[in-house]
Amino acid sequence: MAEEADPDKLGYAGDLDSRAARDLLAREPEALLLDVRSEPEWEFVGRPDPEALDQRVRFVSWKTWPGMIPNERFLEEVAAAGVERHRPLLLLCRSGQRSRDAAIALTRAGFGPCWNLAEGFEGPKDEAGHRNSRAGWRAAGLPWVQG
Repeated sequence: MAEEADPDKLGYAGDLDSRAARDLLAREPEALLLDVRSEPEWEFVGRPDPEALDQRVRFVSWKTWPGMIPNERFLEEVAAAGVERHRPLLLLCRSGQRSRDAAIALTRAGFGPCWNLAEGFEGPKDEAGHRNSRAGWRAAGLPWVQG
């Protein structure tokens, strides 16, 4: 479900769950999914499947590994990845915090509209402390690949 947002208050277009993000990608042919996690996360945890999503996925780290240091070249790298400022963007990280921060930064830089996938790729932890069971891109059964 989408949370209605006032971009002036939130700093971005709002939060979406994974299924609402999939629906937006289906109805908006210009929309891109921007995964802002780190390279090790893409490689070892998994990533949205670009082939299944008509090559409308881009990968640019908001924070760099190791150390999770803010990527000072983030805006430059987003532009270099072929993201045009007018395109709708859906931002994804592990659990929704980095992607929220990136959505705010991109909106301020004139990109978007930008939405945050609030559940992230892996979703929140369950009672046992594990992710990928309650919510998120993977738990919703949306297309992803690993390795």
